[in-house]
Amino acid sequence: MSNGRSLSAETHQAPETTTFTQDFLALIKIGIVNSNLITVFTGLWLAFQFSDRHFLQELDILVYTLVGSALIIAGSAAMNNYIDTDIDPLMASKKSRPTVTGRFKPSAVLALALSFIVIGEIFLFSASVSAGIFGIAGILAYVVLYSMWSKRRHVSNTIVGSISGAIPPLIGWAAVEPALGMGAWALFLIMFVWQPPHFYALAMKRTEEYRAAGIPMLPVVKGFHRTKKSMLAWVLLLFPLPFLLMDLGIGFLILATLLNVGWLALAIKGFKVADDLKWAKTMFIYSLNYMTILFVSMIIFAVFA
Repeated sequence: MSNGRSLSAETHQAPETTTFTQDFLALIKIGIVNSNLITVFTGLWLAFQFSDRHFLQELDILVYTLVGSALIIAGSAAMNNYIDTDIDPLMASKKSRPTVTGRFKPSAVLALALSFIVIGEIFLFSASVSAGIFGIAGILAYVVLYSMWSKRRHVSNTIVGSISGAIPPLIGWAAVEPALGMGAWALFLIMFVWQPPHFYALAMKRTEEYRAAGIPMLPVVKGFHRTKKSMLAWVLLLFPLPFLLMDLGIGFLILATLLNVGWLALAIKGFKVADDLKWAKTMFIYSLNYMTILFVSMIIFAVFA
């Protein structure tokens, strides 16, 4: 449940050429669902590996958790679209959302969102009570704390939204090991710290859109230079976090550190570039690759740990 603006999730064809499937996938922000499922699965996988249990012997937990997580993330994303119906028409990048074009009626969106959330929670509670509780926490963090409260009121909205985006790996871990452990909280911290520089980069690209919609994103309120300083600080905070996962081995620590060094170098370069928006796009793309490579590598290194 990342606090969710994704290029892949929001770049769609003009309303008159979209199909029902395309509109539905836009409504549930399929890019957000897919990226969050990677972190859910990583939490699941690491919990299985570190507890010396085999997922093939507990496929029911795997299915309950992944299906349940997908449904609550999709439902929460649809709820976000429902809540933002009044401001999305003011943003060029969001005018093709089916809630804006009218292809999906608000009542239908609300019914679908609530149905997905309820059914998803049933699946998660079937995996473990702890997974279900963390699922509820993620929903409340994204729908209430971010979408309904902080997004329109506070410049810290991205940080508040990062809470929900960091919960999916906890859901995955809790389905296997309800008591959690250091590894689970390490995943939470990595996801929490990763999100501000990721979303600040996107916010820079859409500064004028957010300004028009009255959303107090950091680049709108504080400007680009202040945003770059914040992004640099958050990237620096990532450096010690992989060492909380030392059980994955030295290979993982080296890879994670190299990824951090690369992102740090790019962040520092931002203070010297002539084209801020081009740099922001590069930062955004790097952040997506960073998250994918880091979490996939955790899955691989856990096999050999």
